[in-house]
Amino acid sequence: MHSYKDLDSFEYWSTTDKDQFSIAVLKGLVMDGVRKANSGHPGGAMSSADFIYLLFKDYIKFNPKDPSWFDRDRFILSGGHMSMLQYGILHMLGWMKIYDLKKFRQLGSQTPGHPEVEIKGVECTTGPLGQGFAMGVGMAFAEAYLADITKSDDVEQKVVDHYTYVLATDGDLQEPVALGAAAIAGHLGLKKLVVYYDANDAQISGTVSRSDSVDYATVFDGLGWNVQTIDGHDHSAMHFAIETAKVMDKPSIIIGNTIMAKGSANMEKDHNTHGAPLPQDEIDLTKEKLGLPDKKFYVPAEVIEHFRARYADLTKEAEKWSVRFGQLSKDSNFKNIIENTIGEKMVSGLKMPDFDSGETLATRKAFGAVLDSIADSLPQLVGGSADLEPSNYTGNFAKKFGDFTKDNHSGRNIPFGVREFPMAAMMNGMALHGGVIPFGGTFLVFADYERPALRLAAIQNIRVIHEFTHDSFYVGEDGPTHQPVEQAMSLRAIPNFNVYRPADAKETASCIKLALKNKNSPSALLLTRQGVPVLEKDQKQIDAYVSRGAYTVFEGDGLPEIVILATGSEVSLAIEVAKKLNNKRVRVVSMPCWELYEKQSDDYKAELIPIRGNLKVSIEAGITHGWEKYIGNNGISIGLNHFGSSAPASDLAEEFGFTPEKVIEKINEALRNLL
Repeated sequence: MHSYKDLDSFEYWSTTDKDQFSIAVLKGLVMDGVRKANSGHPGGAMSSADFIYLLFKDYIKFNPKDPSWFDRDRFILSGGHMSMLQYGILHMLGWMKIYDLKKFRQLGSQTPGHPEVEIKGVECTTGPLGQGFAMGVGMAFAEAYLADITKSDDVEQKVVDHYTYVLATDGDLQEPVALGAAAIAGHLGLKKLVVYYDANDAQISGTVSRSDSVDYATVFDGLGWNVQTIDGHDHSAMHFAIETAKVMDKPSIIIGNTIMAKGSANMEKDHNTHGAPLPQDEIDLTKEKLGLPDKKFYVPAEVIEHFRARYADLTKEAEKWSVRFGQLSKDSNFKNIIENTIGEKMVSGLKMPDFDSGETLATRKAFGAVLDSIADSLPQLVGGSADLEPSNYTGNFAKKFGDFTKDNHSGRNIPFGVREFPMAAMMNGMALHGGVIPFGGTFLVFADYERPALRLAAIQNIRVIHEFTHDSFYVGEDGPTHQPVEQAMSLRAIPNFNVYRPADAKETASCIKLALKNKNSPSALLLTRQGVPVLEKDQKQIDAYVSRGAYTVFEGDGLPEIVILATGSEVSLAIEVAKKLNNKRVRVVSMPCWELYEKQSDDYKAELIPIRGNLKVSIEAGITHGWEKYIGNNGISIGLNHFGSSAPASDLAEEFGFTPEKVIEKINEALRNLL
């Protein structure tokens, strides 16, 4: 076996020896980085090093000069705890400096504990296990859809033609979101998705067999995947497996049976290496075993040159692509599609449906009407529903644009099935891939199933649109299991996450437009099952008002004695209350989006909701916690701080106090107490 002492003859080494030594160098970086930070996960990184090294050296398509090149292959480290492994590769690529590796897990560094999408060469933020896998499925979907709608008769003119590679771990596959996403990938035939499963039989608490005896080869075969099981340290087997996966007509999983902390002197197979640095004496002995010098963060120039042997060819390929892209962009048959998808043309001038003031319409139906109206103009808009098309009003979209299937990759509707969490995580991957704007629909109460993915969308600053219908106890007979109470406030607690609860059809249209235009934040639209009256103001006025998050929707004469703050279906209730309180000066404020309101000037806020001189009342069919920031210590909050019941909606409104008479009674009582 060659060592660093033989580098003078490196050019004469066999390719296998060069690769093995380079992988040893990569493992050295992992051990040193984790040891210096006194924190991290070296064991799995060392067992996976063979795969990630060979993948990037020999297979991944990318532009050495532009990490964001659109037609690059995507790589996702789903087991994000092994981040030091990816950072070592990024250094070899020339996209990360040794200085950064030495700052692993330190404040403000480019090498945080788990990969973050802002880092050059990192495709998505991973760490919560299973989600990287699911985001990879979303990226593979985006590639397949865009490849189909931009294909020309000339095969050589392809502008979207790349693979998505995922490195997954035992923990990833134990998270149900991964298998849910895998079921969708197999069903849709996402053949350019290749997952490598590092099966090293070790987790933080011990061997995998303590908690898992699933035969994943059988499972993935049943899910419609191509399955290969190999020795994850056999380079010939790995080459064959990757090349085979790339020609399959279905997604592929390569199960690599590996050894935890492979290459270490005395700690191979030791589960304790999963989440703790190797002792320094073990690192010293391991480096000696691997043929490395007693030097920290050692990367010889010979290894870098060998690793980058394809750079000239990769650069030429990217340059040829730019020519093809330019030609296709000028082709009248593709110009509009290219501009809207790969070009990410800003959404503007969308034709909205006309909603008649005074009519009664559920906001979920308004969502469907808006979707039907704008979809033709937005080929980048793709999505679906978690088996709730009739309830979410995405059925017309599905019928018009067709389902995405194995045989129809131009279908824009994704039949997610009852898989809320995989749906949301896939949407994140689709948005991160670029070229598409994903939407997904389900009931608001099931936002809880999606929450980890909603949070990760907010962390990654991406545009995904979640339609949550059946937004309150007005669901009625389905009872407390399906009646959201705490969900709206729970979503508002997520930073960088816009929660829209529109009062009517016009506000719904405004909210959708805002969600489409916001490229840096995910959005949730909370929509009614029951009909609500359409507001009097015209659509342009509503657009302007909603963009500020809150506005006066009804105003009595003079300075207000009572200010009622409401969202969603309770805005019309608040207006009814205001009209019946004809002996009081009442202002009703619709607050469709707290997050946008909080960005307004202090002057606007003080003018809209005066600090003194009035009683403030909030009305929302959900928990009241949170409203105190707007109504103050002496205000009253009308809501629902308990679970619902199974009954007709009108009966529940009476029972829970959501009628004009019950609200007025509470307001008058509060006024008497103040006096």
